[in-house]
Amino acid sequence: MHEWMLGALLILTSGWLFVRIRQNKASEIAESKPSVQDSGRYHAVAIKYSENGCDAAKAMTGRRFLSSAAPRLPLPECDALECRCQFAQYKDRRTNHDRRSPFSPAGPSGSTGTYEKERRQRTDRRTNDDQPDW
Repeated sequence: MHEWMLGALLILTSGWLFVRIRQNKASEIAESKPSVQDSGRYHAVAIKYSENGCDAAKAMTGRRFLSSAAPRLPLPECDALECRCQFAQYKDRRTNHDRRSPFSPAGPSGSTGTYEKERRQRTDRRTNDDQPDW
């Protein structure tokens, strides 16, 4: 009886190790091929230009674009003989981490706003449930 349990435990352990090793290899392969599509829903880029960059690139300083909506390089308005602009990549389009203020009336949980007047109608539609509509 004990030999049977030890055999089953050995088989289960070796199966678990086999699955773990395959998962690690799959994650290593996925990490070795980074792509824009896999880097997140809000992957963003900004235009990075050299010292003698064109005016069109300088006008876009500080703007981040979702990678799917970024303009193509060279920019259509580029007046440089040889464009050396590149994309700087970011995980998120937002520049700061959290836009909610911990000092707002709602606290750090955030809020959609404050309303002084109740805008819902206060009629209770369930008050006449006992009476039929006919």
